[in-house]
Amino acid sequence: MKKYAKQIDPMDNVATCVADIAAGEEVFVKSDQKETGYKANSDIQFGHKIAVKAIKTGEFVLKYGTAIGKATKDIKVGDWVHTHNVKDHYEVL
Repeated sequence: MKKYAKQIDPMDNVATCVADIAAGEEVFVKSDQKETGYKANSDIQFGHKIAVKAIKTGEFVLKYGTAIGKATKDIKVGDWVHTHNVKDHYEVL
């Protein structure tokens, strides 16, 4: 059975997993009428984010078409995106 993540805006560099994803498992994102698979680099829990684009240290993490934080270290495609690699950046909200 395929597992999915939801990308809210095509400009987002993360998608929210709608199932628990195991390390090495492929999660699919539908965007602009196409479906793309991303290999999870670690376990990702339901409701947590997976990087669908590389994000360098200091770059904004984009969800809902807006910045929700800044990367505190380089984030690779397929990485779990959460408080261990993102710092809230309230002044951009």
